[in-house]
Amino acid sequence: MNIRIGQYILGDSFLHKMDPRIKLLSMLMLIVSIFSIGVSSNIVNISLILFMFVFTVFLVFLSGIPFGKVIQGLKAVVFLLTFTFFIQLFTIRPADQTPLMDVKMTLSVISIPVLVVLFILYQWMKQRVKWKTTLFFIFVFLIFFIQYLVANYLNYGAGFIYDFKVYQAGLVNAGFIFLRITSVMIVASLLTFTTSTIELNDALESLLTPFRLIGLKTYIISMMISLTLRTIPTLLEETQKIMKAQTSRGADINESSIKDKIGQIIALLIPVFVINMSRADDLSNAMEARGYIIGEKRTKIDVYEIKGTDIFSVVLTSIFLVGIIAWNIYAL
Repeated sequence: MNIRIGQYILGDSFLHKMDPRIKLLSMLMLIVSIFSIGVSSNIVNISLILFMFVFTVFLVFLSGIPFGKVIQGLKAVVFLLTFTFFIQLFTIRPADQTPLMDVKMTLSVISIPVLVVLFILYQWMKQRVKWKTTLFFIFVFLIFFIQYLVANYLNYGAGFIYDFKVYQAGLVNAGFIFLRITSVMIVASLLTFTTSTIELNDALESLLTPFRLIGLKTYIISMMISLTLRTIPTLLEETQKIMKAQTSRGADINESSIKDKIGQIIALLIPVFVINMSRADDLSNAMEARGYIIGEKRTKIDVYEIKGTDIFSVVLTSIFLVGIIAWNIYAL
């Protein structure tokens, strides 16, 4: 499975040793800072989003987490990133700007059959190669390249002709969205990679403490969130096992008809649901056996102490957030 969020990786890095409360707070401020950077062709805004992206990549190396695992987590949003990137390029066409690129494209009696063959070839190769993400980008490139080739160098005949125009505003917007989503996914992955379920629960409960003044049971909310995050990778692993078991029995969801696919999906969801309910029941029994009672005061095994590195982290991310907000106000 490509989704990696929720999987804790044991380590001895700076991020692993951070106080989980400070780590969660710093990560949240970092995410807010990334989204606070305004989308603009201003050199300062572009420099800020590039800096935040480079900073998140630097955190990956600082954490000691294999970069490949972080990249695997990004595979889950490859389609979203590609789709939003091209939507921005196609839809944003300011009247006061000259296009950076203006080429003719066509969907004609020549290009359409070629694209259909290309799609069939892509589906066939996708089941037989390991580098699926690279294959996807090659497929996207060939879609536009074939349309460009037919429109400009071949007799494209009858069909639909359109202009593929890329403006500076569209390119900037696409770049901002790509860097934002990628940076946030990296930060979220690092948080769960370097924070155990118990630490995350303690951090959430601590940060939600002010809401107790209005009668909110923060310890229940924090427990629910941390257990949900921990359940995600376990659930995905069980789903993968069931899919492999069904494949070994001859099931192939990619080659089946729509009716068969619906039946196979139902056959997949039912055991996953049953397994999940069984695990939840086992977990509740285990918590009761260890004396967990809702509403009762509990002591903690680990007592967290804020160190100098924790203070540095929260101050640094605070500077990022305040500085970006101040720049946005100044740039108005």
